[in-house]
Amino acid sequence: MSKYTLGIDFGTLSGRCVVVSTADGSILADVSMNYPHGVMSDKLPFGDVDLPADYALQYPADYTEVLTYVVKEAVKLSGVSPADIIGLGIDFTTCTVFPTDEKGTPMCEYEEYKCDPHSYVKLWKHHAAQPYADRLTALLNESDDERLDSFGGKVSSEWLIPKILQIYEEASEIYNACSYVCEAGDWLTYLLTGERCHGYMFAAYKGLYDSEKGFISSELLEKLSPGFGNALSDKLYPVKEQFTRAGTLNKKWADILGLCEGTSVSVPFPDAHVAAPALAVDRPGIVSAIFGTSACFMNVDEKYYNVPGICGVVKNGVLPGYYGYESGLCCYGDLFAWFCDNCVPVEYKEEAETRGIPVIQLLTEKAAELKAGESGIIALDWWNGNRNVLVDGNLSGMMVGLTINTKPHEIYRALLEATAFAVKKIFDTMAEHGVCVHTLHAGGGIAKKNPFAMQMLSDVLGMKIRVSGASQIPALASAIYAAVFAGEENGGYADITEAQRAMSAPFIAEYTPNEENSEVYAKLYSEYCTLHDYFGRGANDVMKRLRAISENAKK
Repeated sequence: MSKYTLGIDFGTLSGRCVVVSTADGSILADVSMNYPHGVMSDKLPFGDVDLPADYALQYPADYTEVLTYVVKEAVKLSGVSPADIIGLGIDFTTCTVFPTDEKGTPMCEYEEYKCDPHSYVKLWKHHAAQPYADRLTALLNESDDERLDSFGGKVSSEWLIPKILQIYEEASEIYNACSYVCEAGDWLTYLLTGERCHGYMFAAYKGLYDSEKGFISSELLEKLSPGFGNALSDKLYPVKEQFTRAGTLNKKWADILGLCEGTSVSVPFPDAHVAAPALAVDRPGIVSAIFGTSACFMNVDEKYYNVPGICGVVKNGVLPGYYGYESGLCCYGDLFAWFCDNCVPVEYKEEAETRGIPVIQLLTEKAAELKAGESGIIALDWWNGNRNVLVDGNLSGMMVGLTINTKPHEIYRALLEATAFAVKKIFDTMAEHGVCVHTLHAGGGIAKKNPFAMQMLSDVLGMKIRVSGASQIPALASAIYAAVFAGEENGGYADITEAQRAMSAPFIAEYTPNEENSEVYAKLYSEYCTLHDYFGRGANDVMKRLRAISENAKK
């Protein structure tokens, strides 16, 4: 009898569920839903509360609403009997955290806290914790704790400890009243199973957790901020090994979702880190890449290498038995969406509407008619700061070479090129420090829908790119892991290697470098590196000075 698993993926703007056959990985149903409140960067949903700069918040009730809808609809559309669903897995964009009480009730649901921004979810791209990240970086560099060597030498504002510290220092009443500060994926898993566990990859990649040493010592945390010493031991769920299951579905949520009580529930994964099995990444040299609102890259190696500016190097990260290397861009699809929303003239929009195509498709067609280097423009892609290799959320974007004759599609092409150069900068840095990278396995909407962008990336990187046919890579990967954790005896698999062979998606496109374009891009990349180092490494901090002037003016 056929068996099935559910993969449930929570991204930046929406959540989705796929129903997957354990026999061959075919997806029987795929349902998604946008978060009703979206990303809150201007105002809270309650009260007339304006948010400061660099805030990116969400409303946790959106997650349970989305979970309920997508699971019920996907199972109904698939026609699969709940009795034949042997497991479910959740992945979540990270680091996405918020405070709750002992029973898991988010603090923003309390009347007295609903108008305080710190009671809400701090999304991964909440960069207002940058000052706290800088303080932690300085403290670790002054100490004999060397764990920061595995994380590029800097703490990111996107990570766990700066966000908890921001709550502690800016909203002490919420910090003191809450029982936990949860990763959103861990919180959902707790609701489903009643078991509290902090996924190992969440803890290791975003909380500086070491499998042998644990978290940063309470002594160092106390130096970071008086009274903060026990924050991680008091406010986090216990860390649980990643390649296990969290528990089984409890009766309450089985009834809500229309599933069977006792169904296996995996320990949650970060959304990018889970992708490797779905993208057939099974050995060093191959990078799994998800191109969405941001771009996340994961690759593995048998050895540990110290790579400057990397997001993290974690033992048994990504795949069992390997060191997992995380890197990425914190602004990818977001950048192109910003341009379409704010910088496209009426005549372009009218042409796209007349032809019945999206504006971004029109821009891509026009950009593709240009030769590499023809526009004379180069950009830095830091519209949302820089994740790698500079690890600095206070940097901002820039463009050089604009003239009175510059056209919108030329600017759009320069932005695409800038993101490609940023990827090359990351991969070159890894290669310089011993990590082999020779092939990229890509997934995500942009990878499938924008061949021009993928060919450009292949030209810039000088490497082969293979694009997966799966519509929802992290969700499929979560379903693959769910089949492992459900167990071979229940219709699943004994290990991830077997599950991957049976359930990973086929590739639908392959790109190889165009030599002529690669030669031009090599010259442009050299210019990009010059700008990258000049504005990103302290020679000219004009971006940060402008930010300070702007913030003072707003006050």
